[in-house]
Amino acid sequence: MRWLGRLRQIRDVLTIGSCLIAPALFSGPACAQQTPPNILLILGDNIGYGDVGAYGGGELRGAPTPHIDQFAAEGLRLTQFLVEPSCTPSRAALMTGRYSVRSGLSLVAVAGTDISLPAKEITMAEMLHDAGYATAIFGKWHLGGQTYSQPQNQGFDEFYGIPPNDTWDAFGMIRQGRQTQSLDIPIDKGPQIVEARRGEPLKPVKPYTEEVRRGIDWELVDHGIDFMKRETAAGKPFFLYLPISRTHFPNLPSKPFEGVSRIGQFGDSLMECDAIIGKLLDSLKELGLDEDTIVILASDNGPDGPGARAFGGDMPDVGSSGPYRGALGDVSEGAIRTIAMIRWPHRVSPRSSYAMFSIMDFFPTLAHLAGGKVPDDRPVDGVDQSDLLLGKNNTGARDHLLTFVGADLVAVRWKQFRAYFADVAPGRSGAGGATLMGGVGASAAPMNGYPKVFNIESDPQEEHNIGEMYNWVLGPLLGTVEEYKATLAKAPNPPAANMTKF
Repeated sequence: MRWLGRLRQIRDVLTIGSCLIAPALFSGPACAQQTPPNILLILGDNIGYGDVGAYGGGELRGAPTPHIDQFAAEGLRLTQFLVEPSCTPSRAALMTGRYSVRSGLSLVAVAGTDISLPAKEITMAEMLHDAGYATAIFGKWHLGGQTYSQPQNQGFDEFYGIPPNDTWDAFGMIRQGRQTQSLDIPIDKGPQIVEARRGEPLKPVKPYTEEVRRGIDWELVDHGIDFMKRETAAGKPFFLYLPISRTHFPNLPSKPFEGVSRIGQFGDSLMECDAIIGKLLDSLKELGLDEDTIVILASDNGPDGPGARAFGGDMPDVGSSGPYRGALGDVSEGAIRTIAMIRWPHRVSPRSSYAMFSIMDFFPTLAHLAGGKVPDDRPVDGVDQSDLLLGKNNTGARDHLLTFVGADLVAVRWKQFRAYFADVAPGRSGAGGATLMGGVGASAAPMNGYPKVFNIESDPQEEHNIGEMYNWVLGPLLGTVEEYKATLAKAPNPPAANMTKF
């Protein structure tokens, strides 16, 4: 298959050369429409800013990540990549290019609730499918279980993974139900690995058990490689979305990775994640697709914290947010700043960038690079960052980001300043725990009319409120809020997700 990729590369060079040398002869569609790049988007789960070597972790944490580090060295490493506070919100933002609150998904989807992606949303998969791409998702969807919300009905040609309204620890309900004598569910009636083709109903494949959890990522990799082979043979560009399990708790490594790190099962899982990335990158080379594929590796959230400590045995099953404060589910910097890197040989030059980049920005950026169309009938909060990727500027196209929990706008970033509009009390961690800015189980109290403001660069732990000293910052900070509010006049948000008010 390597020869096929080489032929494509020669063809593209000849086409580009013809356009440059003889623009008068080749100024039409042939020059405007290069072969669309394949897209491989690998979404890690709860990988913290300080976990992998390229961001200060890896070997220093007792869990080397050589494949990810090499990948980061070969592409654009984003050091100010920002997401939403938890799994469902970040994935909704990724798939729609919009703040999750606009689709009613600003809390985590939980089986048994009606939190689900609305049918009217246009996903990245729909956008790329309309642009001629074959599309597949293998892994975790987590955008709701309603039929209209399922990935095979939201733009994907193929789906294989855990139930679309569940996350990686769903298998625990069987054991927990029996342990508490509250439920006794037969294993074939509990969570199942499922699959579906475009427009088809979900089909159960096998029970999702602890043992399946241990090896699930390698199944996803096998499905992904098979998909890439088939679409390459068919001559069709592909969008492969691989939302893998590492490093979501419980970090149960597969047998070959038990004990490979020096920090328990979290480190083992992190090193297994690194091996998964290495396998996928090697497969691209073997298939001759290395030059023709945009590869993105990002995490949906910051690391898990106190909620997962018990899963680690004698060592906590907890990632690292590096220098920043907070963890998964919080609204602080350590919860929403995580890793992201983008590789596209000969187009994206290897370098590090401090440009602010939101998970929402992938939608319009990939639309630009792949010839897709960004919806113009609704607010789209992502911005096209293709000039940043292609080296046409170093500053990026974004300078602010809002953070929501449920219906509430709780924080905003503007440049290096972060403001809070609610006083969020500790949640799962309790007083003095690692999670000091909220998270699942937290509560929030109103303030007296003044936001708290922190300078993330000088104070990454957010210990010094400079709102009074730097009161001039409130103008541009609140200006970003007013811009967002203005969009609601024509496009009001649906009712926000809530599990405490009915």
